[in-house]
Amino acid sequence: MSGPNDSSGANGGGKGGQRLPGRNRRRFEGISSRAYEHPADRSALVALRKLSGFDTVFKALSGLLPERSLRLLFLSDSVRVSDQQFAHLNDMLRDACYILDLPKVPPMYVTQDPRPNAMCIGLDEPIIVVTTGLVELLDEEEMRAVVGHEVGHALSGHAVYRTILLFLTNLALRVAWIPLGNLAIMAIVTALREWFRKSELSADRAGLLVGQDLQASMRGLMKIAGGNHLHEMNVDAFLKQAEEYEESGDLRDSVLKILNVLPRSHPFTTVRAAELKKWAASRDHQRIMDGHYPRRGEDKDTSVYDSFKESASHYAETVKTSKDPLMKLLSDIGSGAGDIGGRLRDRFTGTPGSGPDSPGRPPKDSQDPPPES
Repeated sequence: MSGPNDSSGANGGGKGGQRLPGRNRRRFEGISSRAYEHPADRSALVALRKLSGFDTVFKALSGLLPERSLRLLFLSDSVRVSDQQFAHLNDMLRDACYILDLPKVPPMYVTQDPRPNAMCIGLDEPIIVVTTGLVELLDEEEMRAVVGHEVGHALSGHAVYRTILLFLTNLALRVAWIPLGNLAIMAIVTALREWFRKSELSADRAGLLVGQDLQASMRGLMKIAGGNHLHEMNVDAFLKQAEEYEESGDLRDSVLKILNVLPRSHPFTTVRAAELKKWAASRDHQRIMDGHYPRRGEDKDTSVYDSFKESASHYAETVKTSKDPLMKLLSDIGSGAGDIGGRLRDRFTGTPGSGPDSPGRPPKDSQDPPPES
């Protein structure tokens, strides 16, 4: 039997019928989702929860979307996870809800789709959906992290983002004929997508808290990126890709990175892996594992100002420490570095040494005076 703060991992089948032994995992009784949420995600959620009439408004919004229709669709045309169907997934789901102390276990469905994917939808009563492509791709421990990821979405209430995004996207299509109306709505949608991408980083952390196996989380992300070819892949090399992605190119590449990520709901896979590894090594993660974390009972006393301040501080630190050319330029500007024009020229062309104070070019004061006429 497990102790009060432990959860026995259920045995089950992964890819190729692989069965891994269960083990004890720490349980986080009464944990608040604020414990694992990314600062930008947390600040947005805290603000939304503080809004008067928040629940009423978004329940009304959800009624305008095909959420009820989706529930009926999955019930009628997918397989509901239970003790009789996909029992090993059912064990993982109950185990994940126990570890994160989610009061009610959400329904979970497996739907036929070769693309590996999972999602959590619904405001009042969230449901979790995983595709057959994902179930067939991941082994026991990798799948456990994914189930924990979706339970993290449910605990945080991230379906709010999805609901607003769907509503505003539909609205944008209807008002496209109004001058500037579509632009205004799409500006909000762009901001919501940024929050949503950060919510995925939050859910990755929840998946790690449930699985409590960083290597399994890394393997799962690698498989989502490159398929079931682990013998051909390497975690360190995969993480090196994220580092190269951040550092590579000049300002033109920085702009292309922004344009590439704007329409996406998820961060790039290598970036997710690097972010999760960084968080796993952080003091915040260690404190949670040691049993020191915010409780749900304290959520109502959370300061919106403090949450936004923490988010702003995080972004400032990100700009300061980033190796991306654009972020480094912004850091230089913020620190009052001289010769911004030269730095901008160097980083946009990727040819260091063209600025007036660049190595190999004599300073202005040391140049010979022009010849007299």
